[in-house]
Amino acid sequence: MPHVAWTELEAAARQDAQCRIQDQFAADPDRLSRMTLDAAGLHLDLSKQSWSRAGFEAALALARACDVEGRRAALFAGEAVNLTEGRAVLHPALRAPDGASFHALGKPVSAEVEAVRAKMKTYAQALRCGNETGATGRRFETVLHIGIGGSDLGPRLIWDALRPLDPDIDLRFVANIDPRDMAEALVGLDPETTLVVVVSKTFTTQETLTNAEAAKAWLAASLPAEGLAKHFIGVTAAPEKAQAFGCGRTFAFRDWVGGRYSLWSAVSLSCVIALGWEVFQAFLDGAAEMDRHFLEAPLEKNAPVLLALAEIYNVDGLHRGARSVAPYAHALRRLPAFLQQLEMESNGKQVRRDGSRAGRQTCPVVFGEPGSNGQHAFFQQLHQGPQVVPVDFIVVRRTCEKASATALWANALAQAQALMLGKSEAEAHAELIASGASEAEAERLAPHKTFPGNRPSTAVVMERLTPQALGALIALYEHKTFVEGVIWGINSFDQWGVELGKVLAKALLKDVASGAPSADLDPSTAALLGRLAPAR
Repeated sequence: MPHVAWTELEAAARQDAQCRIQDQFAADPDRLSRMTLDAAGLHLDLSKQSWSRAGFEAALALARACDVEGRRAALFAGEAVNLTEGRAVLHPALRAPDGASFHALGKPVSAEVEAVRAKMKTYAQALRCGNETGATGRRFETVLHIGIGGSDLGPRLIWDALRPLDPDIDLRFVANIDPRDMAEALVGLDPETTLVVVVSKTFTTQETLTNAEAAKAWLAASLPAEGLAKHFIGVTAAPEKAQAFGCGRTFAFRDWVGGRYSLWSAVSLSCVIALGWEVFQAFLDGAAEMDRHFLEAPLEKNAPVLLALAEIYNVDGLHRGARSVAPYAHALRRLPAFLQQLEMESNGKQVRRDGSRAGRQTCPVVFGEPGSNGQHAFFQQLHQGPQVVPVDFIVVRRTCEKASATALWANALAQAQALMLGKSEAEAHAELIASGASEAEAERLAPHKTFPGNRPSTAVVMERLTPQALGALIALYEHKTFVEGVIWGINSFDQWGVELGKVLAKALLKDVASGAPSADLDPSTAALLGRLAPAR
């Protein structure tokens, strides 16, 4: 039963809290081989995590008690794992090879997926070779991608990670409703050579439609009205609304594709256009390889499962409420932001699938910056702060064709080692004396140069940031997030928490239009509204 397994995991964690990570290597000679693995071109090392062998086994027992394997089968079978919305969750179907046979709630979907992919490929190739042109007959040189949340973060991550240094077709993104975002994106663009791709699942998202209207006005000021539709593409599950807006073409995706899991679909059409279909297909292939690993590998050698169990051990066993993600590759600079949405929107919940309270901690706060930038920002807290914050180090051996990344990945390894080993006050004192400090000065400074150590980390290593490697990496974290949701007993595929603020924002806009706050508005919000609303 899960209750017994949870109790045993918590007991193991209490024991491990008294031990140091580096001592576990001597106590358990097989630790490194048991806690490292290769999956879909990625190498994972979880040996610097806080669990002992007993803790590791307790975590695996918890996964089995929570029926991770059964829930995994339900996901891939297209059952209604999104219980609150009665939907299947089938992002793996989007990257499966042609000839797959995925079903959503019993209805076949793979043929439709293949048809949309073929449509994307045909359109992108026509645009890239100049057969698809704008209103004045000129070739498109820039794609302006408008979306927000999952309609922005995934494609933006793909583009940053895989873009050539001098692209044939540039790609720019607008997400924020702040007009500054649009103004910056439009700098230097020519309306005659700009294609606008509007991505919205419902085609009702306020921020996206506001920005789409701004882009339409910008284009309409320079282009003939009869050709304007050629500059607008809609990617949506509501194609009739996109067409009514003025999109000349639409590309569909279904409601069994959650926004933060949608980058494998037509949501990434902009990237297909800018990168070429071959690159995007390789990206899909990498993710499909991770899907196969997740489905077939035993739990004790299953990369997404072990990543999830390390997180749960830290959060619920050792009460660590945050995790940092440090990608040591400039091209992965958007990965922390992407994972914030993927994990915190999926699992940032306190209610279980059956409606009861979770009764324990769920998703930690996820934050990060690319290395080595983060070393000069928040790593001070990671090393010497009172809270223990586990770190995921994403390490790329070769980040650029023309330059060595040795200094970069060496820093990643050194940071992980320093977090684990630390430095005692006696060691700091001895180093100060050896450097010529007086006894009094060494006594004064040694506490400041002490590092507690015993701070866990995971390393995810790849040779190069290829499209396949990126696809595998993202799929790895998707499945990790799912496994965590299974073990915490929550639904990882709804996001009711984003709704209330949207509803209240609409009410506040009505107050602004009326010129007075509503009678039931709280005093603080009413006062701020009065300060910010335009004077009449």
